[in-house]
Amino acid sequence: MATIKERLFITLIFGFLLPHTKCYDPTWSSLDSRPLPSWYDEAKLGIFIHWGVFSVPSFSSEWFWWNWQGQPTPAVAEFMSANYRPDFTYADFAKDFKTEFFDATQWAQLFQSSGAKYIVLVSKHHEGFTNWPSKYSFNWNSKDVGPNRDIVGELMNATRRHTDLRFGLYHSLFEWFHPLYLADKKSGFKTQDFVNQKSLPELYELVNNYKPEVVWSDGDWEAPDTYWKAKEFLAWLYTDSPVKDTVVVNDRWGSNISCHHGGVYTCGDRYNPGVLQKHKWVNAMTIDKYSWGFRRNARLSDYLTIEELLQTFVITVSCGGNMLMNVGPPSHGHITPIYEERLRQLGSWLKVTGEGIYSSKPWTYQNDTLTKNVWYTSKSSSSGTDVYAFIFDWPSTSVLSLGLPKTSAATTISLLGYQELFSYNTRQPTGVDIVIPAIPFTKLPCQWLWVFKITAVEN
Repeated sequence: MATIKERLFITLIFGFLLPHTKCYDPTWSSLDSRPLPSWYDEAKLGIFIHWGVFSVPSFSSEWFWWNWQGQPTPAVAEFMSANYRPDFTYADFAKDFKTEFFDATQWAQLFQSSGAKYIVLVSKHHEGFTNWPSKYSFNWNSKDVGPNRDIVGELMNATRRHTDLRFGLYHSLFEWFHPLYLADKKSGFKTQDFVNQKSLPELYELVNNYKPEVVWSDGDWEAPDTYWKAKEFLAWLYTDSPVKDTVVVNDRWGSNISCHHGGVYTCGDRYNPGVLQKHKWVNAMTIDKYSWGFRRNARLSDYLTIEELLQTFVITVSCGGNMLMNVGPPSHGHITPIYEERLRQLGSWLKVTGEGIYSSKPWTYQNDTLTKNVWYTSKSSSSGTDVYAFIFDWPSTSVLSLGLPKTSAATTISLLGYQELFSYNTRQPTGVDIVIPAIPFTKLPCQWLWVFKITAVEN
């Protein structure tokens, strides 16, 4: 039998050799103390994917079922009356969710071409249909009806085998018409049968089986976090789950939680405050201005232009946020050309300008006071602080005047993607006049939103 000294020595040795894991308690004070994994802030851009049974009618939005039979809207009611038999049910759409053109490898490679660093696939929306063969969603999942395939698993495997993208999942806590949820709701959420038998088991199943590095919660707003047992789940996720060291979550864990607790703050869809925030946040937004799901009757003007998309992205990053940009595929699974074009345009732009985006930090100032539509990011370098000035419009004169960067004797100014340095004149007390030579448009490094790098800035 080992002596006390020997046992103490063994304990100390194992204490040094084994990685230390912090244990988190199911309290917001403990959970909120967890540092955000560094990869997330460095990434800046993720791709959201809304795909489910709602992609079959592909009309109105992903809230189609609710807009038909929850709180009916005239347009959806008329659409159903004009196109479907009177006894048609929402469940009847599932058989036509065939995903016949879905190629997970093509998806993953397209998403990587956008310059994104992670994806977040909708595993289950408020309709309750799971895009994986869940044990807790009998005959209402992608293996039992419709595609007859594990969509989550296929995309996870393709993402990890063929790209360096991180894989994440969205999961709706509630379901509009699930009997257990409706019964809990009727009780004033004093019962938790839906949480215990459906919602929480699904979350554990997703994390253990697919190891997502983003767990994006939604559908929380009708009930408090205590009903959802959110703190208990997050304590397990941060302490004992297979992704405890790298996983990132959002803030939608109860009616009283958004923008106050959790991981990154969403504070609402398409949240873009335009000013620096104290807490890491995300702008979850859509290329289609009106819907997260695919709409067959969308017009070209309903989609953000590449200029609008890039401006949204730059303002988001300048103010300390990440952008989670949504793609809504049709039910057949082939991503439509308008989405492909935006993704590839964004990727081509980031190949030139990514130095000012990835791993950047908000600067002292977010946008310029002298010239409109100029936004800043920064990085630390051996010469001090390098500032990146994103200009939305190419200068119409031979001088670009910026009111905020204070140059030093070591300052140089360049245009990302362009080899020659630019001459400049220092303004007082701060600012700089950058001399813009006559550069043919065909020689510009990118077509939209150019980035000037100003090194060794003093303020």
